[in-house]
Formats: sequence, structure tokens, C-alpha cells
Amino acid sequence: MTGLGCFVFIGLFCGENKQSRMFKTILLQASGEGGGLSSLILFGGIAIVFYFFMIRPQQKKQKDQKKFIEEIKRGDNVVTIGGIHGKVLTVEDDTLSVEIDKGVKIKVQKSSISLDATKPPETKQKKS
Repeated sequence: MTGLGCFVFIGLFCGENKQSRMFKTILLQASGEGGGLSSLILFGGIAIVFYFFMIRPQQKKQKDQKKFIEEIKRGDNVVTIGGIHGKVLTVEDDTLSVEIDKGVKIKVQKSSISLDATKPPETKQKKS
């Protein structure tokens, strides 16, 4: 026996009366049981919170990014993940031709277009 268990075990047989020993024995037995269900509920709650605050928003963001990339068309203004601003000239399977200045064209992967940087900032309208 180690730690608290040994201390309690010794305390049970140090000349105390019978009721005191029985009470300590009951407390020792009660403290070790019933933890399984409460632990399971606690971990289940943590998993649910983790899902709704971490996993679900990330899945939504990935879905929006995929939809945005599929809807890119000629004439759209885009920003790459490297920060290059330009206008889409042609759209192919996985690549885009982007004009970054008059006569300067680059070819980039569709996956290198940033949704967050390309979207115009949302403006809040004041109520009159």
C-alpha cells in the first residue's frame, strides 16, 4: 500500500471504536466507485465542445474555400496566398492565368488563391 491508502489502513486499526472503523471503511469504498460514468460524461462533453468549436468551423471554411475556387471565372480580381494581386485572364482545369500588370501574366494553381484575402471586406451599414 502506498500514500493515502496506507495511512487510512493504519488509522483503521489504531485502537478506535468499531463504529469509527466501519464509517472509515464505508467512506473508502464509496470514494473509489461511481467515477466511471461521471468520467465518461465529462469526456463526452469535452468531445462535443471540441467538435462544435474546432472541427465544425474548419470543415465549413474548407467547404467555402472549395466552392470559391470552383466559381472563379474570367475577369475576377484575386489574391494569391503569396500576396500577388491580379485579374484572371483564363481558367483551365487546375490553373489560372493571372494578369498582375499590363502585359505581365503569371500562371498559378487554383489552390494558391486565397479566399480570405480576395473577398472584399464586409462593411457595416449605419441605420438611419
